[in-house]
Amino acid sequence: MDRAGGRLLDGSLTAVSAPLDARVLVVLPAWNEREALPIVLAEIREHLPGVAVLVVDDGSHDGSSALARANGVDVLQLPFNLGVGGAMRAGFRYALEQGHEIVVQVDADGQHDPRDVPRIVERLADADVVIGARFAGTGQYEARGPRRWAMWLLAGVLSRVASTRLTDTTSGFRGAGPRAVELFAFHYPAEYLGDTVESLVLAARNGLRIEQIGVSMRERSAGRPSQSPFKATVYLARACLALAVSLLRRRERIVPSEAAVV
Repeated sequence: MDRAGGRLLDGSLTAVSAPLDARVLVVLPAWNEREALPIVLAEIREHLPGVAVLVVDDGSHDGSSALARANGVDVLQLPFNLGVGGAMRAGFRYALEQGHEIVVQVDADGQHDPRDVPRIVERLADADVVIGARFAGTGQYEARGPRRWAMWLLAGVLSRVASTRLTDTTSGFRGAGPRAVELFAFHYPAEYLGDTVESLVLAARNGLRIEQIGVSMRERSAGRPSQSPFKATVYLARACLALAVSLLRRRERIVPSEAAVV
């Protein structure tokens, strides 16, 4: 058994994961996820007892903030929709101000299994950013046609940028260690698609070590998916364009100690 993740040798999960310490903050960016949030928060309480949780309400109009507060978690309520990048930058800033050294991003729709969080945290002992990857030998997720080609292209280019093999660079299930939290709190890309490919380019160019672990993705707990297969294909095409722009954009290397004064 993986000592921190509760994963057996056959890949199955035990009922309860190892406890996490006070350094860890689980951040859930949420946009109109009132239906799914109670299920996701209940799972986090069950499998990650005592962990600090922050819901960043990204301009929801369905009462997501009120529901999250009723479930006893801290909430940052953004006045309008900024997208995942803007929501996560707010989450990283909150973590830095509250003294959390590790941030794990978990989707509010239930597709990410909280029992994988300790495995991500454990790997952060040797890395600065850890991606929960769908295409790393775990789970049954498959992509076909243009989506597969786009994901393959993104993974190939970013593997070279990060000097490590990456297979799922658009996954939103990822953890950030102390150096990454300090960097992302002030420089996390907030523009469209910046939370995925551009954030990895930013991390790599600032000397952060990026790794991945295999995870299984699930169907959303409740509510409607925001993307149809066609929209997902368009999303990945735009992600390729965003990658090209981020690689061509000239960025100075950011010294972490200077982040607080930017």
